[in-house]
Amino acid sequence: MIDKLELLLSLAKERHFGRAAEACGVTQPTMSTSLKQLEDMLGVMLVQRGSRFQGFTPEGERALDWARRIVGDARAMKQEINGLKDSLSGEIRIAAIPTVLGMVASLTTPFRARHPDVRFRIVSCTSAAVLGLLENLEVDAGLTYIENEPLGKVRSIPLYKESYRLLTSPDGMFGDRKSVTWSEVGQVPLCLLTPDMQNRRIIDRALKSVGAEAMPMLTSNSIIVLYTHVKTGRWASVMPAKLAETLGLTANDSVRMIPIVDPVVNYGVGLVVPQRDPMTPLVATLVQIAREVAPSLEA
Repeated sequence: MIDKLELLLSLAKERHFGRAAEACGVTQPTMSTSLKQLEDMLGVMLVQRGSRFQGFTPEGERALDWARRIVGDARAMKQEINGLKDSLSGEIRIAAIPTVLGMVASLTTPFRARHPDVRFRIVSCTSAAVLGLLENLEVDAGLTYIENEPLGKVRSIPLYKESYRLLTSPDGMFGDRKSVTWSEVGQVPLCLLTPDMQNRRIIDRALKSVGAEAMPMLTSNSIIVLYTHVKTGRWASVMPAKLAETLGLTANDSVRMIPIVDPVVNYGVGLVVPQRDPMTPLVATLVQIAREVAPSLEA
């Protein structure tokens, strides 16, 4: 049953019979037979078939919810049993939005100090993708905003409040100021993340609240692209204060980091994990470390 449910989850991820079979290390005929057996066991059709994958039936969508729950619990059981006989090991997969990548080491470093046999896989993606990967059991935990947009069925552990700064050169627009308003930020040609990123939507919303609008001269889904442009001192941007500090932009004489006020905008960032009890030993340890380091991140 577990193997068949794993195939169902793979099909939901790949949306293609051949790729799903390949991802699971089986042939396509084997996969088709297994899914048909699962349908026979449940007495309903789960997959809309044709010359290619056409989607899931309503019963199939509901079966997917159960599959995520059952497979997740099976993995947790296996990990916990293995943890009883061995020291904590294995791989923990974390999906993170670009603006929090700079602080991932605040979690992974103390984790590795306690459990040196654990490996980490970090992927960067949008906040929506973080939740999607978590729901489909493709990652074990996520780092994202926890107050701005709906999170769904996850458990969240607050880490810190994100505040925002205008990064500009000392001789740039408003470069000599101790603070700027969001209305003034709307007058600055900026380089920003693309609109599919929640950070960009937060900035757009803050500007809109004062009747202003972003004027990006450059957009990218890569923080590195924004960082390298801002570091030249010839470009301006709006970045979370903690990210700018982590990247070392505050130590760059050609860049000023100016607090944005009127209004002061803060959004919570945190760790999100599946709403499942018991948690796997790896996830439980990550949650424990997140709670321990949160006060230092907020400082």
